[in-house]
Amino acid sequence: MKISAHSILKKLNLLNLKTNLLVKFPPARFVNYFVISILSIFITGNCFSQSADIPKSYVCYQTKTPVEIDGKLNESSWKKAAWTDLFVDIEGDKKPLPLQKTRVKMLWDDTCLYIGAVMDEEHIWAYQNKKDQIVFLENDFEVFIDPDGDTENYYELEINAINNSFDLFLPKTYRNGGIAQHKWEIKGLKSAVSIEGTVNNSTDKDKRWTLEIAIPLASLSNDPVSAVFPKDQSLWRINFSRVNWQHEIIDGKYTRRKNPETKKVLSEYNWVWSPQGKINMHLPEHWGYLLFSSKKPGRKKTEKSVNSKVSNHQNTVKQ
Repeated sequence: MKISAHSILKKLNLLNLKTNLLVKFPPARFVNYFVISILSIFITGNCFSQSADIPKSYVCYQTKTPVEIDGKLNESSWKKAAWTDLFVDIEGDKKPLPLQKTRVKMLWDDTCLYIGAVMDEEHIWAYQNKKDQIVFLENDFEVFIDPDGDTENYYELEINAINNSFDLFLPKTYRNGGIAQHKWEIKGLKSAVSIEGTVNNSTDKDKRWTLEIAIPLASLSNDPVSAVFPKDQSLWRINFSRVNWQHEIIDGKYTRRKNPETKKVLSEYNWVWSPQGKINMHLPEHWGYLLFSSKKPGRKKTEKSVNSKVSNHQNTVKQ
């Protein structure tokens, strides 16, 4: 089935309108589901369709000035870069909107991909402080990158509020027998966190934490997989996930909340940019599209260009 650029653009705009309306006017849960259902039928013509069928897209503009990685996002290029849509539940419209807001913006130059994420959070906590600990066992922010968009040979990065990181490489998805290579490192990675509040202080309420990341383009490689250096109009697949655990406080320390009857840890929230349709980030075909532009930040987003690229990519995959 051939998908036209016009069709994808129309659906993306309608889905963005739906998300913005629900964020601006958050209804009660049953009304939420009713509105989502009606809009889904209108947009897709199929009440069983999910927003994961239409990945998000973002135009990443090239910065001509240096970016200092300090967790503040106060350079002029950052201020001109557009924000993504607010994050949604990983399963998409099947679940309520996230309890706290998350959004991202991106830039690039000849050496790095830059990511800035701002996460509203009333309780900022993180105790894992050793490199390559399993960071997602506490609250974290995660990046998934597939430079050539073939759903194989992709990279994952996780960072928590005290700027501890965990990175890995996957030659193929877990469902296809992939084995994560935890010893792989993003060489030259830079990241910084700024906090509006306090970390690990259970006696107060915080506002948010901001994460700034510089990923060297040359580091996204692993023998025999070569690095892919973007140029104007290059198209990558990328997604972001925010893991947020229900917590409780024991002896003044944050910990993951447990079911009082079973004593098992309660499931985490998974809030993402481009919904996956399932609780599984390792479905690269549902990740968003990242279109690189050599224009300076602040230019009007070229919807026609990004959706033409998305359409061509999807048609190529189906052949």
